[in-house]
Amino acid sequence: MPKNILVEDIMVREVVCATLPGSRDEVLKILKNKQVSGVPVLKDSKAVGIVSRTNLLQNPEEEQLALLMTRDPITITPEADLQTAAKMLLEHNIRRLPVVDNGKLVGLITVADVVGKIADINIETPIKNYVESQVFAVYSETPLPVVARIMELSGLKAVPVLDGNLELVGILSDRDIIAASVIEDSVEMSDMSAGSDDDAWTWESMRDTMSIYYSVSRIKVPSNLIVKDVMVREPITATYISSVSDCARKMKRNRIDQLPIINANRRLQGFLKDRDLLKPLIETE
Repeated sequence: MPKNILVEDIMVREVVCATLPGSRDEVLKILKNKQVSGVPVLKDSKAVGIVSRTNLLQNPEEEQLALLMTRDPITITPEADLQTAAKMLLEHNIRRLPVVDNGKLVGLITVADVVGKIADINIETPIKNYVESQVFAVYSETPLPVVARIMELSGLKAVPVLDGNLELVGILSDRDIIAASVIEDSVEMSDMSAGSDDDAWTWESMRDTMSIYYSVSRIKVPSNLIVKDVMVREPITATYISSVSDCARKMKRNRIDQLPIINANRRLQGFLKDRDLLKPLIETE
C-alpha cells in the first residue's frame, strides 16, 4: 500500500460549514439538503466546533448552535499522512477532522474520505476479523420514535432491520430519522409563586401564583411512522470472505457507511461499519 498519501491529497476543500451565531434550524436544513451527517462550525474563519445529527437528536429542544455543537474539535494538518488521519479518527471515535493550516480551515477529511481511498488500493484481507458479531437489530414494525430513542441511548448511527421471518429487509440510520423528523412548536406553562418559603405569614393556600407561558421548539420524530416506513430497503450486503477494499468500494459506490454481513440464507451474521475498515489500514504501517 502506498505510504505517501497525504491528507491534502484526499481532503474536501470546499467545505460546507455552519457559522456562529447560528440556529438549529439552519443546521438541520444544511444536513438535509447536503445529505451530510455533520459540519464544522466557524467563527472568524476558524473551526470552533462540530455539529452533527447526533447533537441534534440528543438535544431536541436546543435552538442555539453555540450550545448544540461539540466545542474545540480535534484537527489535523494538510501535511499529515493517511494513516495518521485514520488513527486519529479511530482513537477519538469521531467521523470528521477539520484540516487547519495556520489556524484557518482549509479542508475536511472524514471516515468516508479515507474509506474512499481504501477502495482505490488493494487490501485483499478478508473482513471477517473486523466485523462486529454483536449486532443490535430492530423489528420492521417498531414505532420510529422508540427506535430513535434506543439508537440515541446506545450511541448507534445505524441498525439492520429484520422482518417477522428474521430475514434482513432493510437498514435504518440516523440520516433516515432526521429526514423524517419535523420541527414542532408548542406553548408550555410554568407556575411561579409570589410568596416566599421564608415568609412565616404566607400560607400555602394564600400564595399568589403567576403563570408564565413560553414557546418551545423541538425536533420531533413522528409517532405515526414505523421503521419500515423510512428504512432503506434491499440493503447492500457483504459476506465474511469479502475483502477490505471490496467492501470499501461498495460503500463508496453506494454512499453508505455500513454493510450487514449475511450468509447464503440472508440471515444476519454481523455488521461492518465504515470505521472498521480503518483498522487494517493502520495495521499496514
